[in-house]
Amino acid sequence: MSLLGITIGIFSIITVFTFIDSLQISLQKDVNNLGSNVVYVEKWPWTFSKDYPWWKYWIRPQPTVNEMNEIQKKCKDADAVAYTFGKNTTVEYQNSSVDMVSVNGITDDYDHVVNWVKIGEGRYFTPTEFTGGTNVAIIGADVASGLFTGTEALGKYIKVKGRKVLVVAVMKKQGESKISDINMDVSVLMPYNYMKTIFDTRNMWAPRVILVKARDGISNAQLMSEIEGVLRPIRQLKPTQEDNFALNESSMVSKNFGSLFDIIAIIGWVVGGFSILVGGIGIANIMFVSVKERTSLIGIQKSLGAKNYFILAQFIVEAIVLCLIGGIIGLLLIYILTLVIGDSFGMEFILTFSNIMLGLSLSAFIGLISGFIPAYTASQLDPVEAIRSTY
Repeated sequence: MSLLGITIGIFSIITVFTFIDSLQISLQKDVNNLGSNVVYVEKWPWTFSKDYPWWKYWIRPQPTVNEMNEIQKKCKDADAVAYTFGKNTTVEYQNSSVDMVSVNGITDDYDHVVNWVKIGEGRYFTPTEFTGGTNVAIIGADVASGLFTGTEALGKYIKVKGRKVLVVAVMKKQGESKISDINMDVSVLMPYNYMKTIFDTRNMWAPRVILVKARDGISNAQLMSEIEGVLRPIRQLKPTQEDNFALNESSMVSKNFGSLFDIIAIIGWVVGGFSILVGGIGIANIMFVSVKERTSLIGIQKSLGAKNYFILAQFIVEAIVLCLIGGIIGLLLIYILTLVIGDSFGMEFILTFSNIMLGLSLSAFIGLISGFIPAYTASQLDPVEAIRSTY
């Protein structure tokens, strides 16, 4: 029962930390895809201010291609600038179709700004295809599997709103982002100059973004200041007027998760702490019983010259070993859990080396604390009185 308490305690705490670490690793991948040095110029902010009325966000204008061009010309701190316009629609090939596909019109620097355009087969768009508005497309992995069964996607024409579009590339399977609505697996990319011929780019509801990547050595704060200096005159904002655009960055997302992780960690420590406390008390009781049963043996050891520290160490080591056994069982259960539930959550669960060491160290520490008093009691026994013990 005592080992069970240690096992449950270690299992609870390390499971929480394994979940947090795995989620952080997954989120960090998504943040890296967003780009730590990329500023997103949008209508809506990623974090809302309580003091700013919602209707002011609502009436803001959407970013335009002309604004992108001005930022490209005037922002000296920008390494690359791109524009994207998105719409959800059905994509077809012969008798097959995939619904709710995110079709995005992009400009030529898009792949230089973001990290999520990962070509698996085929090629990226050429400059001529961008400027000429050629009917070409790069499709996501799920779109490809949904439209093409047992046949090659490259070189085939799919239909987007009844218009034929040539597939020039298929992206690698990437999975859904945990921090945004971006899912490249169910996306189709095409040159913006072609997309605007089949979709109404004046639609106020369709999301559109200007993406600006900072040059090396330039902070996002510097880049934002420069973008603001370009956009305010374009939008004819007076010095006293508020910005009617949002400048977003990936750090806004990661900051929001910090407090959540702290709360989850506290819950894990509380739940696991109670189990460990019960287990630790059980281990202490076991060690007291062990001392009582071996009192005469302790007397013999001391009469033969065993020092107090030897007796002390002997029982502490036993307590630590008992706790380590419980901790190792808990860690084995967590490892099995990571293998079983990883796919269910759509992310990889990893029992990291640091968490293994935390579990073992915590087990050893509980063993040390639980076993010290019984061990100290054993070390202080009088050898003559101990030998006479008849327990």
